[in-house]
Amino acid sequence: MNLKALGWNSDYETYFQNHYGQGYIPGRVAVEHKRIYRVFTEQGEVLAELKGKMRYHAAGREDFPAVGDWVALSLREENRGIIHSILPRKSKFSRKVAGNTTEEQLVAVNVDTVLILNALNGDFNIRRLERYLTMTWESGAAPVIVLSKADLCQDIEEKQLQVEAIACGIPVHVISSIKGEGMQTIKQYIGEGKTIALLGSSGVGKSTLVNTLIGIEAAKTQAIRAGDDRGKHTTTYRELHVLPGGGVIIDTPGMRELQLWGSEEGIQEAFEDIEEIAGNCRFKDCSHEKEPGCAIQEALSEGALDESRWLSYKKLQKEILFLQGKQELQVRLAAKKSHKAQNKNLREIYKHKY
Repeated sequence: MNLKALGWNSDYETYFQNHYGQGYIPGRVAVEHKRIYRVFTEQGEVLAELKGKMRYHAAGREDFPAVGDWVALSLREENRGIIHSILPRKSKFSRKVAGNTTEEQLVAVNVDTVLILNALNGDFNIRRLERYLTMTWESGAAPVIVLSKADLCQDIEEKQLQVEAIACGIPVHVISSIKGEGMQTIKQYIGEGKTIALLGSSGVGKSTLVNTLIGIEAAKTQAIRAGDDRGKHTTTYRELHVLPGGGVIIDTPGMRELQLWGSEEGIQEAFEDIEEIAGNCRFKDCSHEKEPGCAIQEALSEGALDESRWLSYKKLQKEILFLQGKQELQVRLAAKKSHKAQNKNLREIYKHKY
């Protein structure tokens, strides 16, 4: 395989210089399974596992490889390998794992462009789209909105206007993979050295789009449910596919529960219009409730700011603050545990010494 076609560039070449002297080769993680990874290299496809030392020193999820990562590995017999380290990431799309556990889940890394798919059928959801935009901006990749299943929609222009109202200048494309409509607009983001990732709920047409771009049925597809237009989980794990004309595409499972993981920077980018309005408030510490000269309340009363968008903005802000509080608590508890362990070791040393 050609490394440049997989996204290799001069930055990664610089990062890898120290590894060449150790006899390692570069590879890109295509699929992540439990304790084993499928990695693309110039020598072909390799099944690799982590070096024990690397696994032992891992402090959290981000210290393990994810789909899209460039890694340094040594080869063994029968297309097997050992991963020794992960090269620095240029972007990282994460979410909080489902449930009450405060833990990060890496969805895709080293992505240039995230195609956020939102179907134009009964599963159309503006608020969910705002959440995807927030997380994409936080990742460091460039978001692009793709409105799929245009062949199943009777009011395309109306829904497109709704999306453009919250897109804040982000490109919005309407496609129908089944009919082949709008595919040329998608191909502008594809090319040698480029990595795109597809994100969206189940049934929005991610796998169908992958198959259309690759030209073969690389990903399974299923029909949507007739009752509510929602899709079934077709893609069950994240996978990196090489595109015929160069570049790669990362397909991801549908995500109905999309909890934020990050800081307020993503919200500021996704809600740039609200941030701009808030900048005109009389007081810098305005809570946007009943203060005189509040530009937000003025925009709401005049209809310049949609109330549902304002409520969505506040909800995501509260979610981030709550998450940050739980993360800080985890750090304090981990430090306390480490301190106790150190004191115990010191007591054992003094006990045996004296």
